[in-house]
Amino acid sequence: MNLILMGLPGAGKGTQAEDIVAKYKIPHISTGDIFRAAISNKTDLGLKAKQYIDKGNLVPDDVTCGIVKERLSKDDTKIGYMLDGFPRTIDQANSLEDITSELDNKLDAVINIDVDPDVLVERLSGRFICKNCGATYHKIYKMPKVNDTCDICGGHEFYQRSDDKPETVKNRLDVNIKMNTPLIDFYKQKGLLYTVDGNQNIDDVKKDIDKILQRF
Repeated sequence: MNLILMGLPGAGKGTQAEDIVAKYKIPHISTGDIFRAAISNKTDLGLKAKQYIDKGNLVPDDVTCGIVKERLSKDDTKIGYMLDGFPRTIDQANSLEDITSELDNKLDAVINIDVDPDVLVERLSGRFICKNCGATYHKIYKMPKVNDTCDICGGHEFYQRSDDKPETVKNRLDVNIKMNTPLIDFYKQKGLLYTVDGNQNIDDVKKDIDKILQRF
């Protein structure tokens, strides 16, 4: 079973990825992890990637795709794999087709966890932190037991990180929507796209994903 897992920040992709890996025993291949591994192992492509990362530059597609190909060539992917964070562009998607054809492990499905962006803004911008001890709370999911009082240290001062503020979150979502939309269309045309309603509770999302994966 060969998958890509897609979803905007806050869609619950991480939670669902853990469940898929635990249930189906396939490796979770995230670009961040394989980049770190390639750099740590000092592979030729890893060292090339490091040159770009150290300068704060984007890693070129040929290096990124080469590292993905190296990872997909490993024995543990013979039972399947789940890609997370790749591809990010249509060019990378086309390269992935070439890679999986060459390795004879073509994609079976692309799971997209779809959540209303307004809901995501609410989810992602609700976090606030105790200024004294750093305990984390959420306006919807985890309020202090006593209003304006930290459960851990009893402090009364809280703050919100700049990247958790609604305007920052909305901008990040807009960037991701712009990036994901062409890929969603690409895989829809290929007949590989399965969209799951991520506005539901976690268990219902899990059940819907499982119904899809049972086919494979």
